[in-house]
Amino acid sequence: MTMAQWDPQALEQVQSFLFSSTSIVSLALAAVSIIVFFIWTSEGSDWEEFTVAIPTALEEGYSGKQLQNPSLRTNDGYIQCYSPATGRLLDNIKPASQQDVDAAIAKSTEAQKEWARTTFKQRRKVLRTLMQYILKNQDLIARAACLDSGKTKVDASLGEILVTVEKINWLLINGEKSLQPETRGVPFLMMYKRAEVRYEPMGVVAACVSWNYPFHNLLGPIVSSIFAGNGIIVKGSENTAWSNSFFVQIVSKALSVCGHNPDLVAGINCWPEVADHLTSHPDISHITFIGSRPVAKLVAKSASKSLPELCIELGGKDASIILDDVSNLQKLSSVLIRGVFQSMGQNCIGIERIVVLPKVYQKLVDILEPRIKGLRVGSILDHPKDTDVGAVISSAGFDRLERLIEGAVKQGARLLAGGKRLVHPEYPHGHYFSPTLLVDVTMDMDIAQQELFGPVCLVMKADNVQHAIEIANSTEYGLGGSVFGSNKADLNKVVNEMKCGMVAVNDFAVFYLAQLPFGGVRGSGYGRFMGAEGLRSVCSMKSVCIDKYPGISTSIPPRVDYPIRDTTKAWEFCKGLVEFSVGTTMSSKMAGLWRLLNNS
Repeated sequence: MTMAQWDPQALEQVQSFLFSSTSIVSLALAAVSIIVFFIWTSEGSDWEEFTVAIPTALEEGYSGKQLQNPSLRTNDGYIQCYSPATGRLLDNIKPASQQDVDAAIAKSTEAQKEWARTTFKQRRKVLRTLMQYILKNQDLIARAACLDSGKTKVDASLGEILVTVEKINWLLINGEKSLQPETRGVPFLMMYKRAEVRYEPMGVVAACVSWNYPFHNLLGPIVSSIFAGNGIIVKGSENTAWSNSFFVQIVSKALSVCGHNPDLVAGINCWPEVADHLTSHPDISHITFIGSRPVAKLVAKSASKSLPELCIELGGKDASIILDDVSNLQKLSSVLIRGVFQSMGQNCIGIERIVVLPKVYQKLVDILEPRIKGLRVGSILDHPKDTDVGAVISSAGFDRLERLIEGAVKQGARLLAGGKRLVHPEYPHGHYFSPTLLVDVTMDMDIAQQELFGPVCLVMKADNVQHAIEIANSTEYGLGGSVFGSNKADLNKVVNEMKCGMVAVNDFAVFYLAQLPFGGVRGSGYGRFMGAEGLRSVCSMKSVCIDKYPGISTSIPPRVDYPIRDTTKAWEFCKGLVEFSVGTTMSSKMAGLWRLLNNS
């Protein structure tokens, strides 16, 4: 049977299965496993088995104390860790002091001296050992991320595990190649020299990362930094201090079982006043910050005391532009809903605005409305079969969300679903917000300008492609974006004119999977992590010029050697040197050569 004889509906069902979220995750993880298997076998299956002590809250049957008014800080100053889905206690963690930060940096500094001398093969063994643990303990890692952040296990698989193992896999295959000395061209006058750029360890670096992806945000900078030969101090958010501690232990154990000092990597859980001590510490060479713009300004101010390099990612207000020639709106709606409600909208590159051209606007709204109204909210760990979306990390932003939604409605937007905080009948102490659909939103509304970081789907109408681009560029942010359609000229126009760091065509947020340099422009920060550029960003670049041929090296021509005997002839000699070196025509080069010979 040829493809032409297939029933179109059957083809659509096959395509739907192959590109469903569950299938993508399964196929991608299978592909990663196969690739990693061949890497392992090519280096003699060079990895170690290990186990990590499981936190009490992850043990079978643990329920935890029910907190009546969950908050982060206890009366005695401890970090109170609890599940935002249920309000149940996970643990109380003693926050680090300035002395703890100093001690962690000192230990990492000592460990890094030895680690910097390791081979790439040794570093790959550590990453391969870590990969093996992750693949074998996906349920455990996902459960920890879900308990601490409120997300669902599907969200944890897509946003925590898959992207992390893909990054490790990329480092295993491409890391060494990306850090090899890079040969550069030399000018004609230096033909006897070879020029190269080398990428060397910086020492001890730091990462201050957000709570929305506690596993991936923590592991990402760790694996890049240690592969580059650095030590790293990673400060996770207080909101996920419990899982931060567990996840850092996994890396420490991987180092230990491979014969390396686990002090190379340290996790710090502390309050903001102590974080300033970390970000201003003179022994920190580089800081990766993932978080909000107000906090980034404090980090940059603090870091100015010691001047480490900074990579700052500040979230965004990503727009997804829907052109009039989109062929399958039902399929598109699935991508958009995933883009908006992944981790309950707490996603730096989540779709915060859907900008739709007129011909498909109402059709898309009609598809989105019942689907969003039908989203089931709850704790995935208690009800895995009937929960689509989970909890929000905290109720602290609910007043602002409700105020922005109410303000937009007063200005003419239509609220078709949600719009309010949700008191869950089974988890009254959890942090839930109703999945929301707000349409007919315009650029002048506050809700179209501010990052929401919540489960709110905004739909905006554009008159044409140029107007859609204008809407997309109307905020202070510039992290990512996407465009869906068929016309190549229109797609290319959007890609070229969107003012952001990343654009996906007929796709959403695939930059992590593709290991492209990740970061934004304008109000979304600067610098890049991920890919070769991100790996090199945690290295010191060293420019090196060496002799190409034995015995041939630079010597100073007598005419310009000190003391200069005749400054007029020396000047004429230099003019001839310049003309001969870079003259744009043969006659100018010959004139330069003649001037050189006459003034030698």
